Amino acid sequence: MTTFPMPADEAEARAVQDALRARVVLDESGPPPGTGRVTGVDVAYDEERDVVVAAAVVLDAATLDVVAESTARGRVSFPYVPGLLAFREIPTVLAALGRLPVGPGLVVCDGYGLAHPRRFGLASHLGVLTGLPVIGVAKNPFTFRYEQPGPRRGDFSPLLDGEEEVGRALRTQDGTKPVFVSVGHRTTLDNACAHTLALARDFRQPETTRRADALCRSALREAVT
Repeated sequence: MTTFPMPADEAEARAVQDALRARVVLDESGPPPGTGRVTGVDVAYDEERDVVVAAAVVLDAATLDVVAESTARGRVSFPYVPGLLAFREIPTVLAALGRLPVGPGLVVCDGYGLAHPRRFGLASHLGVLTGLPVIGVAKNPFTFRYEQPGPRRGDFSPLLDGEEEVGRALRTQDGTKPVFVSVGHRTTLDNACAHTLALARDFRQPETTRRADALCRSALREAVT
């Protein structure tokens, strides 16, 4: 695992992104959906107290049963800047992943990978630093355009920056809003969408995200009380 370089300012943060972006691996298919382990990571903030808590929840990819989970608490050490969110979140996420008693397998971020203005969102950044296969599954399309996919589970449409496909709008449940899937590191977009569908059996969001979100919110409440 690579150490996380904390930049001094926005310009340095963008330089770090540029340096690490060249290390994103896009020519691996990634693990097959429904096999091995899959881990959701998420963070919660208390801005008034300058506290951030990260959670990592490992699921058995076949059953979606929880295998292991961990949390970590840190300080918010970088300001909120659109496109530079990773610098606020990754140090604590890395700490949570490091506390897991088992290997995480594929990691699912509540955020973006290549679907990022600089093609290096949280999922890509985390993948490069850990060497793990990582995908991003976000709730909104950031700044990119898309056509509504069909109404049925599994329908999708390209998420576009100009003519470039940077991800997909994917319908995970009939008649619900799509989620926005992008490659982070060491997987393909087809495989990222297949994993997302396998993890979103009953709800719009993948079970990895739902579990990690609940755990980090609970851990934050404990941390600030």
